[in-house]
Amino acid sequence: MTSLQDDTPPVTAAPVDTAALDKARRGRNIALALGLVVFILLVYGVTLVRMGGHIASRPL
Repeated sequence: MTSLQDDTPPVTAAPVDTAALDKARRGRNIALALGLVVFILLVYGVTLVRMGGHIASRPL
């Protein structure tokens, strides 16, 4: 009985396009940063609305 492992060629890694990977990573990073900024602004806006518009003129 022969093994299939003896007849198969060794597996080589496919060529990697690092420029495309870097571009995709940069796009994901920008999208994540914009999402984070939108979330922070949303939390800030909701906080201002809940505390009222005159929060800056309250006595300390």
